[in-house]
Amino acid sequence: MQEFTLEEVAKYNGKDNEKIYVVYSGKVYDVTNSDFWVDGEHMGLHNAGEDLTESLDLEAPHESDSLDDFEVVGIIKE
Repeated sequence: MQEFTLEEVAKYNGKDNEKIYVVYSGKVYDVTNSDFWVDGEHMGLHNAGEDLTESLDLEAPHESDSLDDFEVVGIIKE
């Protein structure tokens, strides 16, 4: 499994790179094909290329299992 730093994931922001990655609980997800991520933004609330763990756990109106439909492309380096 590929390992990323948070700085490396930040490059997959949907603007500078065509891919859109987000981090949740140490895993890197490719959400490029999601209709909810447009130009690197999710509903105007979240930006791609970031760790969304705290936001999903505390603020999101949906559960983290919404990421189950997306490929895990890597993990965050310890």
